[in-house]
Amino acid sequence: MSDRRYLVVNADDFGMSPGVSRGIIDAHTNGIVTSTSLMVRTPAAVRAVEMSRDYPALSLGLHVDLCEWEYFDGEWRLVYEVVPLQDEAAVAGEIKRQYERFCELVGRKPTHIDSHQHVHREQPLRKHLVELANAAGVPLRHCTPGLHYESIYGQTAHGDPYPEGIDPFVLIDVLKGLHSGVSELACHPGDASDIDTKYRSERTVEQQILCDPSVRAVIDEEGITLCSFAEVREHLTLSVE
Repeated sequence: MSDRRYLVVNADDFGMSPGVSRGIIDAHTNGIVTSTSLMVRTPAAVRAVEMSRDYPALSLGLHVDLCEWEYFDGEWRLVYEVVPLQDEAAVAGEIKRQYERFCELVGRKPTHIDSHQHVHREQPLRKHLVELANAAGVPLRHCTPGLHYESIYGQTAHGDPYPEGIDPFVLIDVLKGLHSGVSELACHPGDASDIDTKYRSERTVEQQILCDPSVRAVIDEEGITLCSFAEVREHLTLSVE
């Protein structure tokens, strides 16, 4: 692969709400987003898939959604849990159900897999998503060898505002510091005014910087190849560890 740098810009939470989905599409058509990950459990998922059909260059992956946590009053609390995370049979069944729902909605398998709030980094979720990614022959965030992970985010680990994290100059620094090979830049653009979420105004800012001409200019100046997960398969080892 030599020293070439390939970049997949992946927007999480496609289908979270109509506004979030529209923002992701905008960041694809007018910005640098090349791929997105679909939440199949939401009422807005069907419409998101319908919208995506007009943009065949936008890779569509599966955003496995098993739970959500938020930091409140000095501690982490569970907002929702689809199935008990320590119940392996329930976890495996729900992952399979969401994968099958994706295939039903989209009409094909996902181009990549990741999870809401990265819960698959821990066991027992990790082994089940590794098995799924290997069976599907697709990349899995944090687990596929040679796939470097980068992100931008407008809050701290405790959910406090962190506008410095979603500044165009921060993104430009990330782009200039990319490893050779394949990198994934995770982001969360969108208009979240139609949904109850703590990560709301930050999505709008992300959408704006992903569409900033200066960001695109740096990609060109640096000789970075912007591509989708569908286009980068040949440059990755798809046996997930």
